[in-house]
Amino acid sequence: MSENQESKLYEPSAAAREGAHVSGMAAYQRLVDEAEADHAAYWARLAREFITWKQPFTQALDDANAPFFKWFQDGTLNASYNCLDRHIEAGKGDKTALIFEADGGEVTRTSYKELLARTCRIANGLKSLGVKKGDRVVIYISMSVDGVAAMQACARIGATHSVVFGGFSAQSLRDRIEDTGAVAVITADQQVRGGKHLPLKAIVDEALALGGCDSVKNVLVVRRTGAELPMTAGRDLWMHELTAQQADACEPEWVEAEHPLFLLYTSGSTGKPKGVQHSTGGYLLHAALTTKWTFDLKDDDIFWCTADIGWVTGHSYITYGPLALGGTEVVFEGVPTYPDAGRFWKMIQDHKVTIFYTAPTAIRSLIKAAEGNEAVHPRRYDLSSLRILGSVGEPINPAAWEWYHANIGGGRCPIVDTFWQTETGGHMITPLPGATPLVPGSCTLPFPGITAAIVDETGNDVPNGQGGILVVKKPWPSMIRTIWGDPERFKKSYYPPELKGYYLAGDGAIRDAHTGYFTITGRIDDVLNVSGHRMGTMEIESALVSCTELVAEAAVVGRPDDTTGEAICAFVVLKRPRPTGEEAKKIAAELRNWVGREIGPIAKPKDIRFGDNLPKTRSGKIMRRLLRSIAKGEAITQDTSTLENPAILDQLSETN
Repeated sequence: MSENQESKLYEPSAAAREGAHVSGMAAYQRLVDEAEADHAAYWARLAREFITWKQPFTQALDDANAPFFKWFQDGTLNASYNCLDRHIEAGKGDKTALIFEADGGEVTRTSYKELLARTCRIANGLKSLGVKKGDRVVIYISMSVDGVAAMQACARIGATHSVVFGGFSAQSLRDRIEDTGAVAVITADQQVRGGKHLPLKAIVDEALALGGCDSVKNVLVVRRTGAELPMTAGRDLWMHELTAQQADACEPEWVEAEHPLFLLYTSGSTGKPKGVQHSTGGYLLHAALTTKWTFDLKDDDIFWCTADIGWVTGHSYITYGPLALGGTEVVFEGVPTYPDAGRFWKMIQDHKVTIFYTAPTAIRSLIKAAEGNEAVHPRRYDLSSLRILGSVGEPINPAAWEWYHANIGGGRCPIVDTFWQTETGGHMITPLPGATPLVPGSCTLPFPGITAAIVDETGNDVPNGQGGILVVKKPWPSMIRTIWGDPERFKKSYYPPELKGYYLAGDGAIRDAHTGYFTITGRIDDVLNVSGHRMGTMEIESALVSCTELVAEAAVVGRPDDTTGEAICAFVVLKRPRPTGEEAKKIAAELRNWVGREIGPIAKPKDIRFGDNLPKTRSGKIMRRLLRSIAKGEAITQDTSTLENPAILDQLSETN
């Protein structure tokens, strides 16, 4: 640990340690030692403690067909029963499950009894349409109680849900519907964000019209705004009309622990999104366990995760983890800057939020807003209810950590800086608030039972203080089971033979020479992390070159960005002379909008630079290391002698 880091070590306060589920480093170490002594028995103990099983399992881990590991496979359960029914049976039916705040500020509270009834009506509606165990249902909806209930309803009947973020384009939605072979799509007429009504059903119609989605038999539409919509007879149904005819009770479908609970698509370096497949038992265990230990969730907490259910964070820490524990949580439809940049702080004040979990991008943008406008500075709000803060999606830089700690947490709230991925199902490396001394910018130590390590390209451990490749040496229950329909890609992506059977996280990392704390240094493949959203460079390049009238060739890299963590920088060769000045700005705007339509607004390049060609070796390989340097504004110090045309480096340095 550097002297600078050493001076900024934050020990857990007495208040944080008192009554914590994991209190003190000795308690943390006991759990680590238990897992190390008998890995499978450790997870088996927790699975029996955290999950209600219909048929108890007899074997924790089956590793006979590695890396296709199976956990608790002869046990049966239902995720929806574990999130809803068992709390009602324990006398908590009237407890608030969800506090929903709409974009316009309207607040609705939904009890566990009410959420179960809504879930059952949707489940029965799906069953009446012939949806059954093993079928896939795509959910394309904004943040809402209906979104959570739709996911729970799929789990209740054993259908595998695949939620697609409401900001994705028709083409991206079509690709995911086709890959899953979904039999139904659940959507809404529109979504409301920042005071604007944005289409959802219209995008579903466009996606289905693109072809390749013949598996879809029904589109169920939630009425959110009451917008006038064309409805295709025999296919489209209003959700409220379908569910009005259904009973409030639906017997859970008891499924095997390895039954696919959901598919969630994440970007890959090949350009084709990967359908990450998660099991029911192992995933639910880790979602519940990490919610309890990482956030130290108690019965009287008000938990708020600001993520969208279209991302894995919303799956684990909205739809499944807190509900599996019988918690109360806030679900927010809108954006942090509407009607002003004090929205988050006002909601914490109004709902008396005790645990707040958000992304560094949001924190950085709100720092900028607060520093420019005293009226929305967090000190204008009563944030005294907070006791724990969290960070997710990307590493949080130390300056933002310090601001978050001082201005939102009042210097008293531990910050759990969580590292994990869509593929891991839950936290992998994270502080535990009642145990771990904190260092700004470090995700600290592995979650108990996770054997994270840093190795070189041949799978050998590197000494602390030396950077390398982040791996996990042993399987764990919530790990990705496969890539949907592509087991070979799963093995190639996550278990390359040179890494000795370890899980490849795809990130670089370094461990502090003194503390052993982990710091994530960034992706090792061609995947960008923009505002916590992972996107493949190939995916964006493919979108650019699909603009066939304009683009001949494109290359995409990332560069550091103060607000979004990483920004997309595109280098483009047009089918016309290289534009300059106003013409270049006009074409750059056209291409940004094109990418927004093809993939979604989050994929729009921040920088677009034009050249007569791209920097290539004489063998035709694009020299991406040079492009990364140009994107960062660095002087080119690398050897350019193998470049076919060194003169274009000056062209590509011009931004538009």
